Amino acid sequence: MNIQRILNLPQLITKKSFFLFGPRATGKTTLLKLSFSADKVIFINLLRSDIYLRLSNAPHELEEMIAVDEQSNVVIIDEIQRVPMLLNEVHRLIEERHLTFLLTGSSARKLKQQGVNLLAGRAWQANLYPLTFSELDNFDLNRYLQYGGLPAVYLSEEPREELNAYVHTYLTEEIQAESLVRRIPAFTRFLEVAALTSGKMLNFTEIASDTGVPSSTVREYYHILEDTFVGFMVKGWTKTVKRKAIARAKFYLFDIGVRNTLAQIDTVAPKTDIYGQAFEHFIAMELRAYISYRRLRLELSYWCSVHGAEVDFIVGDDVAIEVKTSHKIHDKHLKNLSLLAEEKICKRHIMVSFDPIKRKKGVIDILPWQEFLTRLWRDEIIC
Repeated sequence: MNIQRILNLPQLITKKSFFLFGPRATGKTTLLKLSFSADKVIFINLLRSDIYLRLSNAPHELEEMIAVDEQSNVVIIDEIQRVPMLLNEVHRLIEERHLTFLLTGSSARKLKQQGVNLLAGRAWQANLYPLTFSELDNFDLNRYLQYGGLPAVYLSEEPREELNAYVHTYLTEEIQAESLVRRIPAFTRFLEVAALTSGKMLNFTEIASDTGVPSSTVREYYHILEDTFVGFMVKGWTKTVKRKAIARAKFYLFDIGVRNTLAQIDTVAPKTDIYGQAFEHFIAMELRAYISYRRLRLELSYWCSVHGAEVDFIVGDDVAIEVKTSHKIHDKHLKNLSLLAEEKICKRHIMVSFDPIKRKKGVIDILPWQEFLTRLWRDEIIC
């Protein structure tokens, strides 16, 4: 089953060469094959052992491979992080032959560690994420909150088996094969704690105590998760004046199903705290994907005052969003959005919930979650 993805690669590369980053199994290779005809581009797959070995030993042979087809000026290199030194050749070929490159990768860690040429602005960056609400017909929220949005998992008849295999593959291939960490058992414990605390304010001291490694190592582990696109930070928004805000960040794993598997959460049942956390996580992923796919220069953050008033998400400085799984929104649910509205900074204040009745309470829009997401992807929420 082919799913129409939002990210339009052919349109992107009409403007510039691009890095296309994303965790493994988000569908990068599938999207490439569906987006480009084989006779229109040159495709170099570094997962092929023969090509990998050849270009690892002689990066300059990239030009010879490209010269085979003089009719194509678009070159796709899949899993570029496997041979970072190829970027020097890519840089030269962009300059000398005016070729357009699409370079995919599931890790920026190796590129950063080796200090390779990142093309000095000659290539922009795009990201591919798990499936979104707008990409799925007959969207099943409960299935998504349990198993996440990796294409092979969401569409599988055995999603739990797929997730278990994915987590094992990530640990063996991304961590061990690329030697990103030395102490695999310690990192495995950290992953479980990171999953259990996903969506909560980071406390490196507590996490270090739970995992048995120094705080400095915990910080480095989080950097690894960011560099391999397995998680993302949501910073604290601190622009309020009347109420001082906390600056500590939150961390979310990139996929709810992966989070549940790592945290050993077997069931995400409605009307539980776990369900509420998963729903908030889902909205975070939707907002992040929307901002990225629409190529908006906006930061996703959250607000929490030193006295504990908290609003789940702030997009840029304009849109404040609170997320609840309540089926009937009362005034008490609107308290934190109302406090933030007193600051008169954000232009819109939105409550997203399971309440089926759309309405406005003061400056706060109360929207059913389905309508919120439909309007989000129609570009009616963030302008």
